[in-house]
Amino acid sequence: MGWRHRTMFDVTHPEVVEAVRRALGEDIGPGDVTSEACVPAERRASGRFIARDDIIVAGIELLPVIYEMRGGVEACELRKASGDSARSGEVLANVSGNARVLLACERVSLNFLQRLSGVATLGRRYVEAVAGTKCRILDTRKTTPGLRRLEKMAAAAAGVTNHRMGLFDAILIKNNHIAAAGGITPALERASRSRLPVEIEVRTRGEIEEALAAGAKHLLLDNMPPEQAAEEIRHISGRATVELSGGINLESVRAFAEAGADFVSSGAITHSAAAVDINFRLDLI
Repeated sequence: MGWRHRTMFDVTHPEVVEAVRRALGEDIGPGDVTSEACVPAERRASGRFIARDDIIVAGIELLPVIYEMRGGVEACELRKASGDSARSGEVLANVSGNARVLLACERVSLNFLQRLSGVATLGRRYVEAVAGTKCRILDTRKTTPGLRRLEKMAAAAAGVTNHRMGLFDAILIKNNHIAAAGGITPALERASRSRLPVEIEVRTRGEIEEALAAGAKHLLLDNMPPEQAAEEIRHISGRATVELSGGINLESVRAFAEAGADFVSSGAITHSAAAVDINFRLDLI
């Protein structure tokens, strides 16, 4: 289908840089009045980011970017990388420099680390749940507005395969597109003129056959129980790759993978991931 596999956590991407800039502006505004009121301007300090849960780390590479936007620090040592596991109590990163800078950046740094590591931690649980099958886990577009690229990089760091980034890089024909196009066959005929990957949602045996007859190579079976999905996959018999979606959770994902799916997509990886517990501890130097 052409879905993207795990890539490096790219903190140089313009969307990522802008997300960090917006977050710092949102939190600090014209200045950190508490630190400026309480902490001498020349005071130096060190800090440690410490996992308080067993987690999969994601977004740790953002720390140097965050600090640089606030004037930089003397040292920023990343002891983990995105995709690494960390046990509760492990140090993820050490930083040292101006105390006001460290304090001003504390909440933004933790917000990114806790959110993105939460996505990666949940994503890894889905990947591990289907281990030993041919099935790959896909993420979706059900992401936090403005943070999609970061959340998808966090999912990829966990071993999830990125689905399309947006409406612009792959064609996914769903029920409303079919209705607007006048049916499965005309929708596929028009979509075939594109050079982009094309996938179409089908709900019945008749729709499967119509889509295959119209040249579909990638089918999305939505909201089917595992037993029905397995039956339809046997009927498709390799004539197209099959993605399953709809109401699939950690408890059920293994059954859907064992139904023979090539892919299972889950919006929960991004829309329902809980932030993990990461602590920042500051000491004077």
